Amino acid sequence: MSTELGTFLRSRRERIAPADAGLPVTGRRRTPGLRREELALLAGISATWLTYLEQGRDVRPSGQVLDALARALRLTGAEHEHLHRLAGGSAAPGELAEQAAPEVAGVPALLGDNPAYVTGICYDVLAINDAATELFGGVAPGGNVVRWMFTEPAARDILLDWEQEARGILARLRAIAGRHPGHPRVSRLVAELTAASPEVREWWPLYDIQFSHAGRKRFRHPRLGDITVPHAAFHVAGHPEQTLVVYQLPGPGSPAGGG
Repeated sequence: MSTELGTFLRSRRERIAPADAGLPVTGRRRTPGLRREELALLAGISATWLTYLEQGRDVRPSGQVLDALARALRLTGAEHEHLHRLAGGSAAPGELAEQAAPEVAGVPALLGDNPAYVTGICYDVLAINDAATELFGGVAPGGNVVRWMFTEPAARDILLDWEQEARGILARLRAIAGRHPGHPRVSRLVAELTAASPEVREWWPLYDIQFSHAGRKRFRHPRLGDITVPHAAFHVAGHPEQTLVVYQLPGPGSPAGGG
Protein backbone atom coordinates (compact mmCIF):
# COMPACT_ATOMS: atom_id res chain seq x y z
CA MET A 1 0.00 0.00 0.00
CA SER A 2 1.42 3.36 -1.03
CA THR A 3 2.36 5.88 1.64
CA GLU A 4 0.75 8.44 -0.70
CA LEU A 5 -2.65 7.14 0.41
CA GLY A 6 -1.79 7.83 4.04
CA THR A 7 -0.53 11.31 3.21
CA PHE A 8 -3.71 12.07 1.31
CA LEU A 9 -6.00 10.80 4.09
CA ARG A 10 -4.14 12.78 6.75
CA SER A 11 -4.24 15.97 4.69
CA ARG A 12 -8.01 15.69 4.25
CA ARG A 13 -8.59 14.68 7.88
CA GLU A 14 -6.69 17.72 9.11
CA ARG A 15 -8.74 20.18 7.10
CA ILE A 16 -12.11 19.27 8.70
CA ALA A 17 -12.98 20.92 11.99
CA PRO A 18 -14.81 18.69 14.49
CA ALA A 19 -17.68 21.17 14.68
CA ASP A 20 -18.12 20.99 10.89
CA ALA A 21 -18.52 17.22 11.20
CA GLY A 22 -21.11 17.58 13.95
CA LEU A 23 -18.74 16.50 16.73
CA PRO A 24 -18.39 18.26 20.10
CA VAL A 25 -15.22 20.26 20.63
CA THR A 26 -13.48 19.11 23.82
CA GLY A 27 -10.34 20.80 25.10
CA ARG A 28 -7.38 22.13 23.17
CA ARG A 29 -5.94 20.19 20.26
CA ARG A 30 -2.30 19.86 19.31
CA THR A 31 -3.13 19.40 15.64
CA PRO A 32 -5.90 20.80 13.46
CA GLY A 33 -8.82 18.84 12.13
CA LEU A 34 -10.25 15.48 13.13
CA ARG A 35 -8.47 12.91 15.23
CA ARG A 36 -8.13 9.44 13.75
CA GLU A 37 -10.64 8.08 16.25
CA GLU A 38 -13.16 10.71 15.21
CA LEU A 39 -12.79 10.03 11.50
CA ALA A 40 -13.04 6.29 12.14
CA LEU A 41 -16.27 6.87 14.05
CA LEU A 42 -17.75 8.99 11.28
CA ALA A 43 -16.78 6.44 8.63
CA GLY A 44 -17.93 3.42 10.64
CA ILE A 45 -14.53 1.69 10.64
CA SER A 46 -12.05 0.82 13.38
CA ALA A 47 -9.40 3.32 14.42
CA THR A 48 -6.79 0.57 14.08
CA TRP A 49 -7.77 -0.02 10.44
CA LEU A 50 -7.56 3.71 9.74
CA THR A 51 -4.13 3.83 11.38
CA TYR A 52 -2.91 1.04 9.10
CA LEU A 53 -4.20 2.92 6.05
CA GLU A 54 -2.48 6.15 7.09
CA GLN A 55 0.77 4.29 7.83
CA GLY A 56 0.78 2.74 4.37
CA ARG A 57 0.65 -0.84 5.61
CA ASP A 58 -0.18 -3.65 3.23
CA VAL A 59 -3.95 -3.71 3.77
CA ARG A 60 -6.61 -3.63 1.07
CA PRO A 61 -9.64 -1.51 1.90
CA SER A 62 -12.87 -2.41 0.17
CA GLY A 63 -14.70 0.01 -2.08
CA GLN A 64 -17.33 0.41 0.66
CA VAL A 65 -14.66 1.48 3.18
CA LEU A 66 -13.21 3.99 0.73
CA ASP A 67 -16.66 5.38 -0.04
CA ALA A 68 -17.40 5.73 3.68
CA LEU A 69 -14.13 7.62 4.17
CA ALA A 70 -14.93 9.84 1.19
CA ARG A 71 -18.30 10.75 2.68
CA ALA A 72 -16.86 11.40 6.14
CA LEU A 73 -14.06 13.54 4.66
CA ARG A 74 -16.48 15.37 2.34
CA LEU A 75 -14.33 14.65 -0.69
CA THR A 76 -15.12 16.13 -4.06
CA GLY A 77 -15.80 13.82 -6.97
CA ALA A 78 -12.22 14.18 -8.19
CA GLU A 79 -10.83 13.54 -4.70
CA HIS A 80 -13.09 10.51 -4.29
CA GLU A 81 -11.78 9.02 -7.52
CA HIS A 82 -8.19 9.86 -6.49
CA LEU A 83 -8.73 8.02 -3.21
CA HIS A 84 -9.78 4.87 -5.06
CA ARG A 85 -6.81 5.10 -7.40
CA LEU A 86 -4.34 5.51 -4.53
CA ALA A 87 -5.82 2.41 -2.92
CA GLY A 88 -5.10 0.41 -6.06
CA GLY A 89 -8.45 0.49 -7.74
CA SER A 90 -10.89 2.87 -9.33
CA ALA A 91 -14.44 3.86 -8.63
CA ALA A 92 -17.06 3.51 -11.32
CA PRO A 93 -18.11 6.99 -12.45
CA GLY A 94 -21.66 6.36 -11.29
CA GLU A 95 -20.46 5.64 -7.76
CA LEU A 96 -18.71 8.97 -7.25
CA ALA A 97 -20.44 11.69 -5.31
CA GLU A 98 -22.04 14.09 -7.76
CA GLN A 99 -21.40 17.80 -7.38
CA ALA A 100 -22.40 20.95 -9.18
CA ALA A 101 -19.65 23.31 -10.23
CA PRO A 102 -19.34 26.23 -7.79
CA GLU A 103 -20.58 28.64 -10.46
CA VAL A 104 -23.71 26.52 -10.91
CA ALA A 105 -24.23 25.77 -7.22
CA GLY A 106 -24.25 29.51 -6.50
CA VAL A 107 -27.11 30.30 -8.89
CA PRO A 108 -30.07 29.42 -6.60
CA ALA A 109 -28.85 31.90 -3.98
CA LEU A 110 -28.78 34.64 -6.64
CA LEU A 111 -32.50 34.17 -7.25
CA GLY A 112 -33.44 35.47 -3.82
CA ASP A 113 -37.09 34.88 -2.92
CA ASN A 114 -37.72 32.77 -6.03
CA PRO A 115 -37.38 29.10 -5.05
CA ALA A 116 -34.61 27.39 -7.02
CA TYR A 117 -32.49 24.28 -6.79
CA VAL A 118 -30.05 22.19 -8.82
CA THR A 119 -30.50 18.43 -9.06
CA GLY A 120 -28.20 15.69 -10.29
CA ILE A 121 -28.74 12.62 -12.42
CA CYS A 122 -31.30 10.97 -10.11
CA TYR A 123 -32.74 14.09 -8.46
CA ASP A 124 -30.18 14.41 -5.67
CA VAL A 125 -30.24 18.02 -4.46
CA LEU A 126 -26.84 19.56 -5.28
CA ALA A 127 -27.75 23.15 -4.36
CA ILE A 128 -30.91 24.85 -3.10
CA ASN A 129 -31.88 28.27 -1.79
CA ASP A 130 -33.85 29.07 1.36
CA ALA A 131 -37.03 29.85 -0.57
CA ALA A 132 -37.07 26.37 -2.12
CA THR A 133 -36.32 24.73 1.22
CA GLU A 134 -39.36 26.52 2.63
CA LEU A 135 -41.56 25.67 -0.36
CA PHE A 136 -40.65 21.98 -0.29
CA GLY A 137 -40.92 21.52 3.46
CA GLY A 138 -37.30 21.18 4.45
CA VAL A 139 -35.64 19.59 1.40
CA ALA A 140 -31.94 20.42 1.75
CA PRO A 141 -28.61 19.78 -0.01
CA GLY A 142 -27.93 16.06 0.09
CA GLY A 143 -31.65 15.24 -0.07
CA ASN A 144 -33.45 13.73 -3.02
CA VAL A 145 -36.59 15.15 -4.61
CA VAL A 146 -38.03 11.80 -5.74
CA ARG A 147 -37.39 10.21 -2.34
CA TRP A 148 -39.07 13.19 -0.69
CA MET A 149 -42.04 12.88 -3.05
CA PHE A 150 -42.73 9.24 -2.25
CA THR A 151 -41.53 8.74 1.32
CA GLU A 152 -42.16 12.07 3.08
CA PRO A 153 -45.81 12.31 4.23
CA ALA A 154 -45.65 16.12 4.12
CA ALA A 155 -45.22 16.00 0.33
CA ARG A 156 -48.84 14.91 -0.06
CA ASP A 157 -49.99 18.00 1.81
CA ILE A 158 -47.58 20.46 0.20
CA LEU A 159 -48.28 19.39 -3.41
CA LEU A 160 -52.00 19.90 -3.95
CA ASP A 161 -51.92 17.65 -7.03
CA TRP A 162 -49.63 15.06 -5.45
CA GLU A 163 -50.55 12.08 -7.63
CA GLN A 164 -50.10 14.03 -10.87
CA GLU A 165 -46.73 15.40 -9.74
CA ALA A 166 -45.58 12.04 -8.36
CA ARG A 167 -46.46 10.24 -11.59
CA GLY A 168 -44.65 12.93 -13.54
CA ILE A 169 -41.38 12.80 -11.63
CA LEU A 170 -41.41 9.00 -11.67
CA ALA A 171 -41.86 9.09 -15.45
CA ARG A 172 -38.87 11.43 -15.69
CA LEU A 173 -36.82 9.07 -13.51
CA ARG A 174 -37.93 6.24 -15.81
CA ALA A 175 -36.54 8.16 -18.79
CA ILE A 176 -33.24 8.72 -16.95
CA ALA A 177 -33.00 5.01 -16.09
CA GLY A 178 -33.48 4.22 -19.77
CA ARG A 179 -30.70 6.60 -20.82
CA HIS A 180 -28.34 5.18 -18.18
CA PRO A 181 -29.07 1.45 -17.87
CA GLY A 182 -27.32 -0.09 -14.90
CA HIS A 183 -26.25 3.25 -13.40
CA PRO A 184 -25.60 2.26 -9.77
CA ARG A 185 -27.11 5.27 -8.02
CA VAL A 186 -30.20 5.31 -10.24
CA SER A 187 -30.65 1.55 -9.73
CA ARG A 188 -30.30 1.89 -5.94
CA LEU A 189 -32.84 4.71 -5.84
CA VAL A 190 -35.37 2.75 -7.89
CA ALA A 191 -34.90 -0.31 -5.65
CA GLU A 192 -35.32 1.82 -2.53
CA LEU A 193 -38.47 3.50 -3.83
CA THR A 194 -39.96 0.21 -5.00
CA ALA A 195 -39.51 -1.24 -1.53
CA ALA A 196 -40.89 1.85 0.22
CA SER A 197 -43.81 2.96 -1.95
CA PRO A 198 -46.86 1.02 -3.17
CA GLU A 199 -47.40 3.71 -5.82
CA VAL A 200 -43.93 3.14 -7.26
CA ARG A 201 -44.54 -0.60 -7.30
CA GLU A 202 -47.75 0.00 -9.26
CA TRP A 203 -46.59 2.78 -11.61
CA TRP A 204 -42.97 1.83 -12.45
CA PRO A 205 -43.92 -1.22 -14.58
CA LEU A 206 -46.24 1.00 -16.69
CA TYR A 207 -43.10 2.54 -18.23
CA ASP A 208 -44.52 6.06 -18.49
CA ILE A 209 -41.92 8.49 -19.88
CA GLN A 210 -41.67 12.25 -19.42
CA PHE A 211 -38.97 14.88 -19.81
CA SER A 212 -38.22 18.06 -17.86
CA HIS A 213 -40.47 20.92 -18.89
CA ALA A 214 -41.89 24.24 -17.85
CA GLY A 215 -45.34 24.43 -16.28
CA ARG A 216 -47.35 25.32 -13.22
CA LYS A 217 -47.71 23.53 -9.91
CA ARG A 218 -50.06 24.03 -7.00
CA PHE A 219 -48.52 24.22 -3.54
CA ARG A 220 -49.69 24.73 0.02
CA HIS A 221 -47.10 27.28 1.14
CA PRO A 222 -46.47 27.72 4.90
CA ARG A 223 -46.80 31.52 4.65
CA LEU A 224 -48.73 32.20 1.44
CA GLY A 225 -51.33 29.48 1.64
CA ASP A 226 -52.52 27.65 -1.47
CA ILE A 227 -50.73 29.06 -4.52
CA THR A 228 -50.17 28.22 -8.17
CA VAL A 229 -46.51 28.63 -9.12
CA PRO A 230 -45.00 28.72 -12.63
CA HIS A 231 -41.68 26.95 -13.01
CA ALA A 232 -39.03 26.26 -15.63
CA ALA A 233 -36.18 23.74 -15.87
CA PHE A 234 -32.78 24.36 -17.46
CA HIS A 235 -30.13 21.73 -18.16
CA VAL A 236 -26.59 22.70 -17.15
CA ALA A 237 -24.18 23.17 -20.06
CA GLY A 238 -21.62 20.38 -20.07
CA HIS A 239 -23.66 18.36 -17.53
CA PRO A 240 -26.99 17.60 -19.23
CA GLU A 241 -28.23 15.41 -16.38
CA GLN A 242 -27.89 18.31 -13.94
CA THR A 243 -30.93 20.56 -13.93
CA LEU A 244 -31.63 24.02 -12.54
CA VAL A 245 -35.29 24.39 -11.58
CA VAL A 246 -36.72 27.85 -10.83
CA TYR A 247 -40.15 28.72 -9.41
CA GLN A 248 -41.74 32.16 -9.41
CA LEU A 249 -43.71 32.93 -6.28
CA PRO A 250 -46.61 35.40 -6.51
CA GLY A 251 -45.51 38.95 -5.81
CA PRO A 252 -47.19 41.39 -3.40
CA GLY A 253 -50.76 41.96 -4.45
CA SER A 254 -50.86 38.95 -6.78
CA PRO A 255 -53.79 36.55 -6.35
CA ALA A 256 -52.37 33.61 -4.41
CA GLY A 257 -54.25 31.02 -6.37
CA GLY A 258 -54.08 32.71 -9.75
CA GLY A 259 -53.65 30.73 -12.98
